[in-house]
Amino acid sequence: MDNDSYKYYGDIINMPRRVSNIHAPMNILNRAAQFAPFSALPGHNDAVKETERLTETYLSLDDEAKERINYILQNILYNINTVNKIYVKYFIEDEKKSGGRFVKVTGSIKKIDTYNRVIIIDNTKIYIDDIVDINILEE
Repeated sequence: MDNDSYKYYGDIINMPRRVSNIHAPMNILNRAAQFAPFSALPGHNDAVKETERLTETYLSLDDEAKERINYILQNILYNINTVNKIYVKYFIEDEKKSGGRFVKVTGSIKKIDTYNRVIIIDNTKIYIDDIVDINILEE
């Protein structure tokens, strides 16, 4: 302890800590909460986290890739009773910012709706136009 501290606070430095006879001591969690940071801008932390979140960019498929996907979908449609499991990779656009993410699903086909251009695998609804890769899996 330096001399300046003793000079100003020497009369109280070595005094015992006062304990109240009326109030119980505060528990550690409540005591720590007193020193928690104050958020002056509500939602600021959420906005920062949203900005940090990365999205992927969707690059449209070339004609050859589209033909391959259509060929496999037609094959599945015509052989729906014999195709048990398929793999699909598709793109989901982000609701809050540009871009999105690629999702991979492996499962059983429940339905192919050609009118609405939707394929349902297990309980996942996939728009055919969002598919970037598809394969029939052998069991």
